[in-house]
Amino acid sequence: MGVTDPAGPVMDRDEVDRALARLGQEHEAIETSLLALQDHAGRRLLEGAELTGVTKERWTSAEASITLLWAYFDAYTGALRSAREIRSRRRWSSREDLAELTELLRGECVTVAGQAAAAAGAPTPHGGPGRLSERFSLAALVDRMNELYATSLDMVVAADAVWSALPARIDLLAAELQRTRRLAHSVGVRPGEHPAGDDLERITRTLTRLRAEVVSDPLAYWVPTKGSSAPGGGRPDTTVYDREARALEDVRREIDAVLTVRQDAEQRLVRLRDVLSRADRTLAEARTARGEVLAKIAATEVPVVSGPPTVLQEQLATAAEYRRQAQWHRLSPLLESLEQKAEDELLRARESLTAVTAPLAVRAELRGRLDAYKAKVARHGLAEDPLLVERYDAARRMLWSAPCDLRVAEQAVLRYQQAAAELLGGGGGRIPGPRTPEDGPGSGA
Repeated sequence: MGVTDPAGPVMDRDEVDRALARLGQEHEAIETSLLALQDHAGRRLLEGAELTGVTKERWTSAEASITLLWAYFDAYTGALRSAREIRSRRRWSSREDLAELTELLRGECVTVAGQAAAAAGAPTPHGGPGRLSERFSLAALVDRMNELYATSLDMVVAADAVWSALPARIDLLAAELQRTRRLAHSVGVRPGEHPAGDDLERITRTLTRLRAEVVSDPLAYWVPTKGSSAPGGGRPDTTVYDREARALEDVRREIDAVLTVRQDAEQRLVRLRDVLSRADRTLAEARTARGEVLAKIAATEVPVVSGPPTVLQEQLATAAEYRRQAQWHRLSPLLESLEQKAEDELLRARESLTAVTAPLAVRAELRGRLDAYKAKVARHGLAEDPLLVERYDAARRMLWSAPCDLRVAEQAVLRYQQAAAELLGGGGGRIPGPRTPEDGPGSGA
């Protein structure tokens, strides 16, 4: 829409012609803008909608402003028509005509009945009480129309932008929600039985409420852009929509997990049985080994081996029952928990076997060390030395007798090593021999 600039105090004919040409262009631009506003899809939707909240309040004011705009435009049109008639009286306007035109084009010569604004419910220019009539210059009248047009168009564009963006997106999300609900129901994910079922119910309620609010009060979901002077400067507020879309995506992932359980439940149950069976066999082996250690090793504390936990077998039976009853939503978390517990149980069983058989491993290491030193002295022709034979036989009797006292046997092996070192090296050092990973403290190899 245009803006009229007042020119000098008295206008000559050329100034009048230029002013009338400018006013004609402004009139055409104003009329085009008003017709576009009248035909705007957002305005038509606002007229037919059952509005609430801030949108209802602002549309009441905007509707009154649009009505007043047409009243102002009619007054503007009338003033322009009068000026053109005066100018068309004669080719060369008289001074009286020019004075009249100057007053009409520059002065406050446009009168608008005060009841027009009152009937429309629009605010008065200065916010004061309504008057019988208002007088404007053409420039002031254009400024007033520009002000009313900007506020009205801003409201219409904002409402239309929200209506164009959110309801369609909500409908698409609601359709996806319905598909997800049907899929969830098919795998037993229902409200009150599974958290994802409760989430679906909450998302449904939220989307239903959100759509109703967006349709009746679109401006409640509009975020203006700070500092923007463009009509409808801002964006739809999609915070609630985005949150529910993310929540639905989380539910879909949960449903996918349940579907995956339905597809490979039998294989996972078979693997679980296998892991628990291996853990049971390992514990049984540890218990057998403990009896052997207690019989063969003396003065050694052997840890007690616990039995297999019955709770895991009970949970495994429950999981199998869930699969038979197609309760996939219950089976999914139970399988995940059982798989971790079964791996932990197998690890515990292996650690028990290692702890129980440690004394036997120590005895085996001492036996290997004793035989390694015997072979070494034999290579030096000292195998028949009486001291070495005596100490070897003493160590061997201790290591190959039951129960074996490991501490005493280790001392006997060390004495044999020391005697061999003295004969081979002529000193008190130990024989530098090869070490094996099993060599422990006191090893001479």
